[in-house]
Amino acid sequence: MSRAFDICGPLPSGITVLEASAGTGKTYTIAALAARYVAEGTPLDQLLLVTFTRMATGELRDRVRERLVSAERELGLGVASDDVVRWLGAASPDVVAERRERLVRALAGFDAATIATTHGFCQEVLSGIGVAGDMEPGAEVVEDVGDLLGEVVDDLYVRKYMDTGDPEITRAEAMQIAREVDKNPGSPIEPRAADGVPALRASLARNVRAELERRKRALSVITYDDLLTRLRDELTGRREALSVARLRERYRVVLVDEFQDTDPIQWEILQRAFSGGGVTLVLIGDPKQAIYAFRGADVYSYLDAKKASGETATLEVNRRSDQRLIDAYDAMFGGAKLGHPEIVYGRVRAGGTREPFPIAGAPLRVRVVDRTDPTIEKTRQGYAGLNSARRFVASDLAADLVRVLGPSTVLPGDVAVLVRYNRHAVLVRDALDDVGIPSVINGAGSVFATPAAREWLRLLEALERPASPVRARAATMTSFLGWSAERVAAADDDEWEEVHRRLHTWAAVLRRRGLASLTETITLVERIPGRVLGVVDGERRLTDLRHVGQLLHGAASADKLGTAALTVWLRQRIATAETEGDEERSRRLESDAAAVQVLTIHRSKGLEFPVVYVPYLWEPTWVDDKPTPIVYHDRDAGFRRTIDVGLSGADYKRHKDWHIEEQRGEDLRLAYVALTRAKHQAVIWWAASWNSKDSALSRLLFARDADGNVASGGPRPPADDVALARFRELAGAAEGCVSVEPTGRLGLPVAWAGGVREPADLSAAVFDRTLDRDWRRTSYSDMTAGAHEARVTSEPEEAVTSDEPEDDDLRPSFAPPPTASPAPGAPSAPVDSPRPPAASPPAPADPPLATPFAPVDSPRPPAASP
Repeated sequence: MSRAFDICGPLPSGITVLEASAGTGKTYTIAALAARYVAEGTPLDQLLLVTFTRMATGELRDRVRERLVSAERELGLGVASDDVVRWLGAASPDVVAERRERLVRALAGFDAATIATTHGFCQEVLSGIGVAGDMEPGAEVVEDVGDLLGEVVDDLYVRKYMDTGDPEITRAEAMQIAREVDKNPGSPIEPRAADGVPALRASLARNVRAELERRKRALSVITYDDLLTRLRDELTGRREALSVARLRERYRVVLVDEFQDTDPIQWEILQRAFSGGGVTLVLIGDPKQAIYAFRGADVYSYLDAKKASGETATLEVNRRSDQRLIDAYDAMFGGAKLGHPEIVYGRVRAGGTREPFPIAGAPLRVRVVDRTDPTIEKTRQGYAGLNSARRFVASDLAADLVRVLGPSTVLPGDVAVLVRYNRHAVLVRDALDDVGIPSVINGAGSVFATPAAREWLRLLEALERPASPVRARAATMTSFLGWSAERVAAADDDEWEEVHRRLHTWAAVLRRRGLASLTETITLVERIPGRVLGVVDGERRLTDLRHVGQLLHGAASADKLGTAALTVWLRQRIATAETEGDEERSRRLESDAAAVQVLTIHRSKGLEFPVVYVPYLWEPTWVDDKPTPIVYHDRDAGFRRTIDVGLSGADYKRHKDWHIEEQRGEDLRLAYVALTRAKHQAVIWWAASWNSKDSALSRLLFARDADGNVASGGPRPPADDVALARFRELAGAAEGCVSVEPTGRLGLPVAWAGGVREPADLSAAVFDRTLDRDWRRTSYSDMTAGAHEARVTSEPEEAVTSDEPEDDDLRPSFAPPPTASPAPGAPSAPVDSPRPPAASPPAPADPPLATPFAPVDSPRPPAASP
């Protein structure tokens, strides 16, 4: 039985698991613990703080430093803003002074603090503190080996089928197997005992794993997963005792945030290194928010750690949501087991004081779709057609927001819409556009899956062969040239000649000066921002175009790719965009303006919003009916994560059933994560489509027993009146915290009144400041220039000329004439005044953090920061 954790109680020792819930302050707790350990005598350089993403690492570093600063300042002033500082100050003056001095020393040496991702920690251990792991001298860490993986598959495939007829395994199937093996480096491969094609697939998977490892070593490159496996091997090999001793000497307190996102290898490293020797290991996580299985996270590792811990405590105060909203969640989730008997929804209470939020309606609103609406198509069985139901819900959401934003002070920026898939985000965004509510899509999918990426591909294909009429026509219909289909059909020979001339010119720019110069040239010549921003969704399109351009620039610069190679690189990225997991390639927010944010549930984790709309909880995660490689936890092998690539047979069917069961459990956790982002109100929908029975919402309401067990598959969706009755039963249990609202008929869209504004009167700004010309920025060489040569100051200075040759055919046709010499006596320009553009414009902002792996015979990619 776990106890409620008291941040001012005895500091944890040994292995302790702190189990959190949404809004209970995991990062707050870990920062407060760090401040207490430091103040009570643990040097900061003996603390190790670990989390699981680079973004979270930056936030954790900031939060820990802020905590140390505030604690030191308040101890000095004799005041306390929270319980932790109050506890630290409740001692004799000498003890308080000593605690403050420790905090001062920690802040002075804060840059040396080890606050890192698990991968970053492994890299530091292998290279920095004397644990001589299996690392090649000068090995570089890369984030993506997709290109090398493709080479391995192709070589094995050709070697196997070069002299045979029809292959039993297609190349696409072989690549699918290889990707799954690469994503799960430590997982056993099934089937181990099979005949025929299943055995052939398993053999391919094992050979891919072995050959990929061999080639990475030959090229002296390692991935982040390799860092984990090599440190794990070091801690379990012949130097185990020495390596463990050095780690325990280096780190005395280890705090791990978001531990529900760990995997078996990471947990094995932490357990072997820090479970003993007087080291304190504190693991903070919330298994109810374990939703990243597709990235390799394994909630079973969290559950194993919980069993191995000496103590478990819980965080029970929700500092995010209103109490009445928490009461509504208690009615919906209370006691439910979210995918595993040990992952149980527990009650929490609201903490702190909150200002009332001006929004009408119950904290949790349930809108039940009426299937008789004429805009909803019906299946033969009478269910709502899936696509029409999705469109209906998106339109109903927009209409509801018009009402919510109308009479109240709720602003679009207060609202988030959380969806499961990127295509749902587009539906919602389009519906909001129809009623004039501003919205932005926040990171919904890879930028390589967007129209902008395909437009860049058409442009690069045209630059690869600028004389090709087919490619030129395709390029003209992109945002770069902006032609319509009608203009393409009506263009005469002179117009096409001009198009080909521009393509030749741009191809030369790309070849001689690079992607950055090409982007700058086309942007200026074609006035792309003005044209693109003039269309619907223009901000989104322009953001994606720039983002893809920056990624192309990074790839071309890192791997020295010419036009043809860069075209191939982009084509490959587009082909694998649906499986893309790199944060740098996620779509960027197109605007900072106050707008409704539309984002996926996965991306929303860790965020909070005053009002949250979750329109598609009635739809389950899609599971492919076709045989594909699957990842599951083997019930016959201690729930070890395993890959089955056999794709057929009785064992494969059983393993796929387990895989689906685990996915349905994660669907329940996705619903929990989505709803708990809300601070004041959440709105959900129910629609009875043919597959609603397997959705998280359906199973919570119609397939949960008295012990909280939720079936992985529910009964067929009930009639609308039965569903309404069940939701009203839920509302009754929540005592006014839940409202049930039939949607009724959907009328014509009504525009949001706040979106219609009279245009402001514009006028040119008046410069009314006085410039101080007595001060300027300068350099030492400029100050001493007069000592090296005599000048006649009454003569005008010559215009500055470039010592680089200028290519006339590369100069934009609209380039201004050379600047005239200043008149005699005119003041010279300050040193920091704008200069003429250089021959090669600088790289775009925000260069990519990682580049794709180069082919075997190409230069190695640069090292990536962990």
